[in-house]
Amino acid sequence: MAGDLSWMDARFRELDEQSLLWQPPTLEGSNSARCIMDGKPTIMLSANNYLNLTTHPRVVEAAIEATRTYGAGSGSVRAIAGTMDIHLEAERKVADFKKVESSLIYSAGYTANVGLIPTLVTGKDDIIISDELNHGSIIDGVRLTKAQRGVFSHNDVGALEAVLNDNKDAKRKLVIVDGVFSMDGDISPLDEITSLAEEHNAMVYVDDCHGEGVLGEGGRGIVDHFGLQGRVDFEIGSFSKALGVQGGIVAGKEIVRTHALNHSRSWLLSGSQPPGVAAAQKAAVEVLMDEPEHHARLWENTEFFRGEMQSLGFDTGVSTTPIIPVMCGESSTAKALSAAMLEQGVMAGAIVFPMVARDKARVRTQMSAGLTRDDIDEVLRIFEGAGQKIGLI
Repeated sequence: MAGDLSWMDARFRELDEQSLLWQPPTLEGSNSARCIMDGKPTIMLSANNYLNLTTHPRVVEAAIEATRTYGAGSGSVRAIAGTMDIHLEAERKVADFKKVESSLIYSAGYTANVGLIPTLVTGKDDIIISDELNHGSIIDGVRLTKAQRGVFSHNDVGALEAVLNDNKDAKRKLVIVDGVFSMDGDISPLDEITSLAEEHNAMVYVDDCHGEGVLGEGGRGIVDHFGLQGRVDFEIGSFSKALGVQGGIVAGKEIVRTHALNHSRSWLLSGSQPPGVAAAQKAAVEVLMDEPEHHARLWENTEFFRGEMQSLGFDTGVSTTPIIPVMCGESSTAKALSAAMLEQGVMAGAIVFPMVARDKARVRTQMSAGLTRDDIDEVLRIFEGAGQKIGLI
């Protein structure tokens, strides 16, 4: 007899009653600024595809050609027989782009965090100090360690300093922050954090998955944004957001790459990236380096949209990046706004508990270089109508 799963039904009803149930729509075709969702023409405002590279011809053709040449898969984990020359070429291109010694590519940003963090501390004599709003993948990675844990108030450098002072005798100290916080769209004061960590002989680890391709010169990320190359020990990035492909990145010194590929089980025990993905990764970085207009257009759209939304009376929180939340408070309000937008052809997803606090629900919008001014004007018109309809503005 199968196990009793009635508790799942009870949990489902509980989520449904609280407007917390995830019921994702279906994307039919490419994830572009103008797309088809559930059979309906839609303007996409919920994708991480900041630079609109998912359909860039150079990226797509690189994937096709590599698949024809190398096949659909690598046939092994990289540590045994799955490392191909195109994997190494992609990693060298990333290191060159980010102006660091070396990089290592994981299957995802999530697997980079859960695989690398546990290798950096050894036990109770060590401490991990984490921003309270860090991404769930960081939290999961920390949970896999036996190190002591310290949490500091969001972006509060004084609170971080207090935790460091209280743990000055720890053997290893690891400070972990997001570069761009994915729910609010604000950034970490990484320059101050790095200087403080240096005073306390602490390692610095930044998850910059939403800053990759967005912040810094030409999209090199938050480390470049603050001019901290060589001072941040572990820089985690992502191909599956602004770079439009799939995969995670660890960038830094050569010894970091060597350490990760010898000790990180999520890398050692995962099948390597399909050849087409690896080729697309390299091509996406090359496009970002060769065609800076994508990065410039992203920021033009971001500043225009944020300013116009605020003029309409919407609360966009503390965002300073292309992640622009429309703060709603209650989950039911966020769900209603999102549904009203989707009904009129705009995909702007509601973000509710447990992704954010129960009273901090919002509709999260994300700008893209692929949006035209006409697209944004249409979105603003629909937002205004929907916001008035539900009494948000």
